Amino acid sequence: MKDQTKKKEVVSNDEFRLAIIQHQSGAIDVGSTMMMVSYADKNGEHHLLETSAYTDDLEGLARTLQTAGVQYVAMEATGVYWMALYELLEHSAIEVTLVNPQHFKNVAGQKTDVKDCQWLHQLQAHGLLRPSHIAPEVYRELRDYIHERNILQKQKSDTLNRIQKLLTRMNIKVQHLISDIEGVSGMRLLRGIAEGINDAEELLSLIDVQRLKADKTDLVKSLKGNYKIQYISILKRTLKAYDFFKAQMREYEELIEEVLIKMLPKDVQHGDPKIRVKTSHVRKNQYSINVKDYLQHITGIDLTRIDGMDEISILEIISVTGLDMKKWPTENHFTSWLNLSPRPKKSGGKIIGYQQRFTKNQATQCFRLAAQTMWKNKGSLGQLYRRLAYQKGSKKAIKALARKLAVIFYCMLKNKTEYEVDKLQIDTEKHKQIKIARLKKEAAKYGLIFKESAA
Repeated sequence: MKDQTKKKEVVSNDEFRLAIIQHQSGAIDVGSTMMMVSYADKNGEHHLLETSAYTDDLEGLARTLQTAGVQYVAMEATGVYWMALYELLEHSAIEVTLVNPQHFKNVAGQKTDVKDCQWLHQLQAHGLLRPSHIAPEVYRELRDYIHERNILQKQKSDTLNRIQKLLTRMNIKVQHLISDIEGVSGMRLLRGIAEGINDAEELLSLIDVQRLKADKTDLVKSLKGNYKIQYISILKRTLKAYDFFKAQMREYEELIEEVLIKMLPKDVQHGDPKIRVKTSHVRKNQYSINVKDYLQHITGIDLTRIDGMDEISILEIISVTGLDMKKWPTENHFTSWLNLSPRPKKSGGKIIGYQQRFTKNQATQCFRLAAQTMWKNKGSLGQLYRRLAYQKGSKKAIKALARKLAVIFYCMLKNKTEYEVDKLQIDTEKHKQIKIARLKKEAAKYGLIFKESAA
């Protein structure tokens, strides 16, 4: 019997090796005071150097990499230490790949005696690293201003809580009768008390009682309390802190407006943008500038028409994502980056569970907050939220609605199309037909006849 085995061509070990995609590349292990750098120059020689994190040394490092002809550099996102070096390399026309540590550490490899920067360099040369999303410079500037304004907003809210606690110690109950202590009437009463007025009738003369729902007799009773000197002194200084935070928020709004002007298209920027000035009273934490008009000129569409989304949430999302949606090929990539897509764990072709991941992405938080408001929405999205909340619980309903809002945001910004409510009605009608079919099936099971009434 003949031997049926056939001789195959012997494959060399070189064909099993990973190809080097980026020859003139490097990697940096970022630290708070020290940087470890590994790079390959124009001649293919590998270098390993150590440098401190001072600005002069980082600028010298950027010049060294430029002289060696390095085109691609990878570095790990360690806290905030990477930001200064990232901006220097970005201005030096070097393509920087910022890597999530959880991604490259999942690549199996022996790095016992090899420094982290060399291991990172090897992965970068083979093209095995996935870059994180970093918005352009103008969006990072906008994000910094918004972040600082949000911090001041929280501090202002904490100050108001301290004021209400102080009123409780004084046994003044007016904060329970006025719906908004931060409103015009509430602030006039607080400033009157801080100036030393302790007569209830005199305090009420500072406001328009007719505009309040509470009875005047109850208001007089609520303003009678323990007006000790220390309480008045604390209230006066706490109001100064409140005014300081409020003034700082307005200053940051002016800086945000300067960035928005830079983001305007060139034809609009050099012409008349026609940004309307807010003439009405700015309530609580609203912006004093007309953010909606700026966003409409910058994006070319009205994103605030999306249910649950206002100009503040849209501004925060854009400061994180930018306007170029081509970075994410499809809406599935976008929602996965936002951590709003389900991540099933499969074994043997069956789903055995779902991965739980937590993110601090501000854009994700904005979409989730918008989804939480859908419980009172009367449109299609509100119906979808209530149905999912009834079937699967509010947590899953919020995530599902947040993903849907993210898909709408992505499609509108990528295709430059306006928000169309009619497209959402299709899902509602389809669900209605499914429910009717289910009722007919249940009726037939019990020998009943399902008959639709005439409209």
